Amino acid sequence: MAPQAQPKVEVIIPARNEEDCLPRCLASIATQQGIDFHITVVDDNSTDRTRAIAEAFSAVRVVTASEPRPGVGGKNNALICGVQGVTAEWLLFTDADTFHYAGSLAAAVAEAEEHGADLLSYSPEQELGSWYEGALQPVIFAELARTYPPDEVNDPNSPIVAANGQYILVRRAAYESVDGHAAVSGDILEDVALARNFKQNGLKLYFKFGAGRVRTRMYRSFASMCEGWTKNLVRLFEHPLWLATTRGLEFLAIIASALASAALAAQGDYSLALIQLAVFIALISSFQLRIRRAHAPEWANLLALLGLPLFVSLLVRSWLHSRVRGAVTWKGRQYPNPAPDQPGKSSTAKESESPVRS
Repeated sequence: MAPQAQPKVEVIIPARNEEDCLPRCLASIATQQGIDFHITVVDDNSTDRTRAIAEAFSAVRVVTASEPRPGVGGKNNALICGVQGVTAEWLLFTDADTFHYAGSLAAAVAEAEEHGADLLSYSPEQELGSWYEGALQPVIFAELARTYPPDEVNDPNSPIVAANGQYILVRRAAYESVDGHAAVSGDILEDVALARNFKQNGLKLYFKFGAGRVRTRMYRSFASMCEGWTKNLVRLFEHPLWLATTRGLEFLAIIASALASAALAAQGDYSLALIQLAVFIALISSFQLRIRRAHAPEWANLLALLGLPLFVSLLVRSWLHSRVRGAVTWKGRQYPNPAPDQPGKSSTAKESESPVRS
């Protein structure tokens, strides 16, 4: 019997002013082994050294993205340009700020084939390079893990959908059958929109934490972190103001119980101080149990309490930009930003057969 042909993968990286992180990303992909692949970098009208860096890798094909048409997101436009003429069986859409572990590409294709997935997406390990990243990122990713449980995302009968645009592997035939990124070209949160389109059309999703496969440092400054989450939070959480209120009250309750315990102890009322201390321990333990869903390092888990008020403020800011201002800015481009009615849900999934956990 002749050996089975090895699947081919086209790795497509949209890049707009990514000179700081693109070299590491390309080096980690170019050295992948055990699978046949090609790399395409789509230079999205960069004004820095992004194109020169990509061209320095002999194995990389560099294409230039056309200027996006009105109503088409910049990243969507770049990805649409990147897939033109590609014939590989699999397409990997990944971001320039990612690092790919050795052997991860072959392992991802094997995992997708094992699970019969038309779209496989990993939520990358988060690299945290500053105190503000350590404080905020675990809070947000723990909330995402609670809102989008992988078991429900992967259940075709559940309305929950999710994908992380930093790592989306798709069967090209399935991708083309639903018009790929062209079908969601006006959506700011293109990864979730793409996953929703797949699920609504009966295609199989497989979503999981990408430990040992891919990692990323999403933001390298406080300003970009705030800008990025302002763009996305209102589209990730169905009731952002309710969530902001809940988490704000949680933060106040934790701080109040700690202060009350200390004040009562200082007054010599040790019995009430112990009661307040027990309340504090219960609240902080519940918070820490939730935070650990984000798979963050221990120092970040401990710092995450400071991220709660920041998360609350960004939820409110994201809602204001969507409902009041009606637009967000990202990488020098402004986009209209109406919030979806049901973020991360597929309208055609069989909701009655699979209740959604809140």
